[in-house]
Amino acid sequence: MAAWKLGPALATGCTVVLKPAEQTPLTALRLGELLIEAGLPPGVLNIVTGFGPTAGAALAQHMDVDKVAFTGSTHIGKLVMKMASETNLKRVSLELGGKAPNIVFADSDLDAAVNGAMRGIFFNQGEVCCAGSRLFIEQKVHDEFLAKLKAKAEKMVVGNPLDPKTQMGAQVSKEQFDKILGYIEQGTKEGARVVTGGAPAQPKGYFIKPTVLEGVTNQMTVAREEIFGPVVCALTFKDTQDLIRQANDTVYGLSAGIWTRDIGKAHRFAKEVKAGTVWINCYNQFDAASPFGGFKQSGFGRELGEHALELYTQVKSVWVALD
Repeated sequence: MAAWKLGPALATGCTVVLKPAEQTPLTALRLGELLIEAGLPPGVLNIVTGFGPTAGAALAQHMDVDKVAFTGSTHIGKLVMKMASETNLKRVSLELGGKAPNIVFADSDLDAAVNGAMRGIFFNQGEVCCAGSRLFIEQKVHDEFLAKLKAKAEKMVVGNPLDPKTQMGAQVSKEQFDKILGYIEQGTKEGARVVTGGAPAQPKGYFIKPTVLEGVTNQMTVAREEIFGPVVCALTFKDTQDLIRQANDTVYGLSAGIWTRDIGKAHRFAKEVKAGTVWINCYNQFDAASPFGGFKQSGFGRELGEHALELYTQVKSVWVALD
């Protein structure tokens, strides 16, 4: 995330103050050391650690900061916008939360789709803004697909990320750990059923088992709010129109996935779904040349690709009299 911000900002000649999340300062500090080693001039990049309400707010409100690029929750993104408007009306770009629909049609390669669903939700312990957390499965293959997903999820190795065998590590903090378990409990109270997981993976640490919930409807809390953890909500659909309606029934619009052998169907879905990135028969694929960003309350502005350069530049018109 830091590199996505720093690359275009430095390439366009800007100086940068980088404020990492208080839970994850060490990688940003190491990145700073590497950039010094690479010869970046003093003062071009300044890394300031601290808490959001103090260090983050100071940057958002500072008169000498011309632009803020923020990645985080929608709630905090709105606060950043408000603070940015109170001083010098600085420019803002926001990459915020998501509740991505990951669609599995009956005509898809189910084994590939299962693997894609796994990557979509369990990558980085589910702490990913574009996680495929709403898994829409066509009714006729619902039971078969969930059985395959359950079997794979239960074989995942959860533990120390320094162990090469580990496939999923701990949540970032106790606060996040408790929040995820609270969402699972809320989901079961509202009628969802735990297919697998739903509990801590180890007696110590903030490890949560890969969790699959079924019987979820789009009106449940677990389908409406971003859990930001290894919890996927399985929903069903009957036809394409029903699917599009459900997929777009969210305040978010960051990403979406679709699994089908019918490329025409895939393109129609990609056109209709309100999401900044659509993956067809794949998930979590990125390239520095391809722009990334959201619709609706997932934010605005595009990172990566040439569009990222627009975030850190201004258009100027110069007129010259030739007479």
